[in-house]
Amino acid sequence: MRIGKEGKETGERQEVRGSDELLSQTGAVSNGSVMSPAPNHADNNNDAKKVKLDTKNPGAPSRVIHIRNIPNEVTEAEIVHLGIPFGKVTNVLVLKGKNQAFLEMSDEVCATTMVNYFTNCTAQLRGRAVYVQFSNHKELKTDQTHSNAQNPSAQAALQAAQALVNQTDTQGGPNTVLRVIVEHMIYPVTLDVLYQIFSRVGKVLKIVTFTKNNTFQALIQYPDVVTAQAAKMTLDGQNIYNACCTLRIEYSKLSNLNVKYNNDKSRDYTNPSLPTGDPALDSALAIGAPNLNLPNRTGENATPTGMPFTGMPLAGVTPSAAALGAAGIRLPGQPSPNCVLLVSNLNEEMVTPDALFTLFGVYGDVQRVKILFNKKDNALVQMSEPHQTQLAISHLDKMKTWGKQIRVTLSKHQTVQLPKEGQPDAGLTKDYSNSPLHRFKKPGSKNYQNIYPPSATLHLSNIPPTVDEEQIKDAFTEAGACVKAFKFFPVRAPTETGRRDDGGSEGVQVSGNNIVKDRKMALIQLGSVEEAISALIKMHNFQLSDSSHLRVSFSKSTI
Repeated sequence: MRIGKEGKETGERQEVRGSDELLSQTGAVSNGSVMSPAPNHADNNNDAKKVKLDTKNPGAPSRVIHIRNIPNEVTEAEIVHLGIPFGKVTNVLVLKGKNQAFLEMSDEVCATTMVNYFTNCTAQLRGRAVYVQFSNHKELKTDQTHSNAQNPSAQAALQAAQALVNQTDTQGGPNTVLRVIVEHMIYPVTLDVLYQIFSRVGKVLKIVTFTKNNTFQALIQYPDVVTAQAAKMTLDGQNIYNACCTLRIEYSKLSNLNVKYNNDKSRDYTNPSLPTGDPALDSALAIGAPNLNLPNRTGENATPTGMPFTGMPLAGVTPSAAALGAAGIRLPGQPSPNCVLLVSNLNEEMVTPDALFTLFGVYGDVQRVKILFNKKDNALVQMSEPHQTQLAISHLDKMKTWGKQIRVTLSKHQTVQLPKEGQPDAGLTKDYSNSPLHRFKKPGSKNYQNIYPPSATLHLSNIPPTVDEEQIKDAFTEAGACVKAFKFFPVRAPTETGRRDDGGSEGVQVSGNNIVKDRKMALIQLGSVEEAISALIKMHNFQLSDSSHLRVSFSKSTI
């Protein structure tokens, strides 16, 4: 195939916006509906000039596969990974400027298997749906401009694919059972969370979780080798949450899992009648006792009860819409997972939308806050992501704030409604969607790694060099806090490393053999956790100088 001919296979571009997170299926959601990105009219006009390919009739089988609508940043390796589960990949060509790629398989049988598979399951690269069909060409020939001999990344991808084929030939090939290790597990990962993730690739039959060498692990069984291999290629190395909970996947030595109980440690989705292993629960199930908080034992049609969350984009395949819906995954057109919290038992005299924005902003980017007009000790707080609601619940529920133990739970509302024009609100509802004070707006921000429960010690950063210890302590005292201890971070000059996103530095400075104080960051210890919560609300974004505002968060350290 010559490069000048690829225009025949362009087709109309159907751009599907992916998300920044592992489970998220839509790029932007408003009232449960998808907001598509603005079309690129120039690109559409260019495509209209080309001969459009009828996607309903992709042509006769060929060992060359045409892949459309790929993201601009996709690599040859990612294209090759789409084909590896179906057989030997012999050539690859990525036309990034045209959002297309071509993959040459060793024979038509492999190519046909791949096209048939992706006819029923949508292929996905970096969160964007891509379209897989036969090419009109029978082999992939490139000219000198696009030769893989001149493309090291394409060469490396093909060599890696060949090495993988050779490895599986000598080791007996992939298995239907995957062994999953979760590394750097800052947040809890449950069996239901794993079910949600791995169901995106195909039907999950069984899961067994366990802890070995202080590491959370799982065995996950698929119905066939192709699906298991696709899951390994897709999910290995991905993060469940930003910068943590990394999946490491290998093939298990087991070919079948023997699951005896359906509970929070193991599950056989093909046999929902298995006992839980708890005699009290099993007897209750037998007599049909109502209102029991039982494990999810209803099989594939149940919505997992695990913690909703987000992570990095997928670079592989997803199952059909029906399979996603059965797994409880959000689909375009469906309501988004709940991001709204109900906060109750608040101190009516102290609470304001800004105060709740600052406090809950420690655990996620707050979009809106509404204090209820007729019940001012209650408020709704809308976060930007579902897992941020879980962080807020786990860290703030039952915390004593302004003299009262607040309660934080999920709300039945899907969104916080702004007051209609002309409707009296008395300043009880505020929208913060465009606030510059969001802590987590940068993807992969290091702030994700510095989330801690409320403590009596606060971490201060973005301190200007003109402000000394006494000025900071005085500011906190005036805010009603009792300062017990204070210290600037010791840092060695002249090099700095590990810069935080909030402007602080975690580096070390060397000045001869002396350790000098870096006045950009400090710790301040207050009289109690309740005092620290109040101080954080009052002092975060406090103006220390004409150009510097203080950044305050809870610390895991003490002085």
